[in-house]
Amino acid sequence: MIISTKKGTPQVEIDRIIDNFERQGLSVTLIRGTDYNVFGLVGDTTKIAEKDVLANPWVENVTRVSAPYKRANRLFHPKDTVIDVRGVKIGGDAPVVVMAGPCSIEGEAHTLKMAELVKAGGANFLRGGAYKPRTSPYSFQGLGTEGILDMVKARELTGLPIVSELMDETHIDEFEEYVDVVQIGARNMQNFQLLKAVGKMTKPILLKRGFANTIEEWIMSAEYIMAGGNEQVILCERGIRSFEKYTRNTLDLSAIPVIKDKTHLPIIVDPSHATGDYKYVESMAIAAVAAGADGLEIEVHDNPPCAWSDGAQCLKPDKFRDTIAKCRKVAAAIGRAM
Repeated sequence: MIISTKKGTPQVEIDRIIDNFERQGLSVTLIRGTDYNVFGLVGDTTKIAEKDVLANPWVENVTRVSAPYKRANRLFHPKDTVIDVRGVKIGGDAPVVVMAGPCSIEGEAHTLKMAELVKAGGANFLRGGAYKPRTSPYSFQGLGTEGILDMVKARELTGLPIVSELMDETHIDEFEEYVDVVQIGARNMQNFQLLKAVGKMTKPILLKRGFANTIEEWIMSAEYIMAGGNEQVILCERGIRSFEKYTRNTLDLSAIPVIKDKTHLPIIVDPSHATGDYKYVESMAIAAVAAGADGLEIEVHDNPPCAWSDGAQCLKPDKFRDTIAKCRKVAAAIGRAM
């Protein structure tokens, strides 16, 4: 439920309204405007009669929100959320950002090399997996803490903030200390216990869409994180599972305008996992920028055939550089910096 008050409402009346709803067990979010104040109520509002609220002479309007998500809802938060990661802004009118690097971290020397190459190609962040969720238990599972520390050294060398996937609550302290953006992968999008745990973290959370989840379910997962107190959520569209076999997943570009309409959160696109084939990554990256994405996450490797995981979807550094150059032209054409 959203309640707006009239211009000039005294602070004592605003406090009285907040106290009244909190005593009914509701969480109240207050958004102050120049000419009005808006209250977002989260909880069971079915017991509240609109006519009773409107009986208050200081109340201008009452609107019921049908969507089950409240904190992520644009109605509660009209302005775009912009997340600052070591001076790099994501969302709103900020330049389109690029997160790039190998699927899996492959040791210190290779990580430092890839960090320098993706930075030269136009990346703002270094991404890499130290803990890897794999379909087969026999596949490479990542270097763990060693991989995280390799990324930290790469950050010291290049200045690039680092993005890596968290799979288990037991590693939260490690990620809180070392990682700049904590990624929750598609397989954990509805791991609600993990979502509650990262809701208590101070680091921005990059939440990937599950490969069989609706947009509403995806936003509700973001709501779990935000309800825990961490409102620094970045959504990532990475393709959904369909009957199509020519690509790894089906990239849902329509999710970009839908997310921007329904929520205030930034959204980025991962064309690498969406297509699963390096030949299609460039075109989908360009399309994502044209559709209004706030960023891209692209896998890059200097020798894809020898990559420890997902080499088939990795761009070589030269191709990555060319792809970002084309994306910048598209961004400029729609009035967006990159």
